[in-house]
Amino acid sequence: MTSPLHSVTWLVWAIAVTVSLQLAPNPLLVAIVLATVWVVVEAHRRPGSLARAFPVLVTVAVAFGALRVVLIGLTTPLATGAQGGLVHLPRLTLPTALGGFSVGGVVSEAVVLQTAIDSLLVVGIIAGFGAFNAVASHHELLAVAPRAFHEPGLVLTVALAFVPSTLEAAAAARDADRARTGGARVRRGRAVRLALPVLETGLERAVRLAESMDSRGYGRTRATASDRATALLGGLALLGLGGSVVALVGRAPTVAAALAGGGVVALVAAVVASGRSAPTRYRRRPLRRLDAAVSAAVLAVPVVLGACSAAGVDLAWDPAVLPFRAPGLPLLPAAALLGLAAPALVRSPTPGSPPR
Repeated sequence: MTSPLHSVTWLVWAIAVTVSLQLAPNPLLVAIVLATVWVVVEAHRRPGSLARAFPVLVTVAVAFGALRVVLIGLTTPLATGAQGGLVHLPRLTLPTALGGFSVGGVVSEAVVLQTAIDSLLVVGIIAGFGAFNAVASHHELLAVAPRAFHEPGLVLTVALAFVPSTLEAAAAARDADRARTGGARVRRGRAVRLALPVLETGLERAVRLAESMDSRGYGRTRATASDRATALLGGLALLGLGGSVVALVGRAPTVAAALAGGGVVALVAAVVASGRSAPTRYRRRPLRRLDAAVSAAVLAVPVVLGACSAAGVDLAWDPAVLPFRAPGLPLLPAAALLGLAAPALVRSPTPGSPPR
């Protein structure tokens, strides 16, 4: 089943979701973003293991966030005499070989809440990533990538398919195990019976991918002058952009701006140089007016949030401010975040219908 929206549109949507979460770290606003992401996935999920990977990724993100809250809350006790204690726990100091830090004591309410907000942001970002995997076609996105990013895009596409392919292999191994035991749940050796087929399936898939790439002639042709120029410019772009980050850390903004500008120029030159050896495209789907309209609608959300922040609207919530106050819900940013649900308004084709 082909999505009615282009994969580039879904990439724009995922970027808008991530930027909106970074601009509005308010738990109520983050909850709205999570709700819109869930609605979009339910409206456009593709059948198969890619859609089943979305709840798994969200569950893993929630478990990671809960573990992060527990660990930081236990290892960042409240200072003696300070206000805002959440719970009193026995305090234990670990040996020097294990770090020598203390665990327990008075758990700070502000630390726990702030860590919970940061973890909620991580859950939102991973949910956006999982939703993109559930609704977008990675092959279509790889087909429209510039020639300079074709090899990295191929590696990224294979990496993105790791989670859904592993889930599919685990489901097949579980069904085979049930058929082998006659439907009875035999716990003894069950982990080994499920893990080994999953590992074997992964190795077989890797071998098939290598044979497929070999049959298509990957790595058999010699590098041309254009390829060498692209590699050189790409390396210079990487060095320039990486050096700008190091300069920013070293508090040298002028050097960072110069390196970033040089890196961007080298990157554009690499894309232009690689275009001379672009591979053949087969029936590439063009972007339509519907894609442009949806992209404009979702990109308007971070723009509105940025304007609200510049106008002084409080988009964050600081739990360290005393006396404690509950997070507020700014109405205009909350209404703007509903724009992230614009893809859900596009009618998804029913299974079995011909592609448009």
